[in-house]
Amino acid sequence: MFETRDGEQRLETDPADMAPDGHVVFIGRIASPWTSREDCPKNMRQAREAGRPATVMIDHAFRAGLQNLERASHVVILSWLHHAPRTLIVQKPRHAAEPKGVFSLRSPARPNPVGLHVARLVAVDIESGRIEIDAIDVLDGTPVIDIKPYYASTDAFPDATIAGRDET
Repeated sequence: MFETRDGEQRLETDPADMAPDGHVVFIGRIASPWTSREDCPKNMRQAREAGRPATVMIDHAFRAGLQNLERASHVVILSWLHHAPRTLIVQKPRHAAEPKGVFSLRSPARPNPVGLHVARLVAVDIESGRIEIDAIDVLDGTPVIDIKPYYASTDAFPDATIAGRDET
């Protein structure tokens, strides 16, 4: 169990102990240069600044789904942040003045620890199931839930903001 900060709240029941209802399967794992939480970048910007590429390894049964992915310049990777606690519903980030609801944060600690990563696609090898990407902000061995092409025409909102937050 991990320590909570002043103002944080836990769920009464750990979501990991609840009956599954989505039947989500892992389609592969991420081979990342990061082996400890202390070294792992907090976000994709920091991961890119570190300049350390990563590989997504897709399990054999799902490799045919990689067909035509090489046409995308960027991909969206959904991962399962399997080391993250699932019971925090209100968190107090170190940099924040006040506690915040988990759904207003990008923290990995959440009822369903799904990670969202937009990465530049470097190479795809369908036969081996290897997807080379420019960077990633997860630990080595992190399970992959899904991969989708990133469409700048529909996925990007350059004017998107979060009130009271400096995004620079």
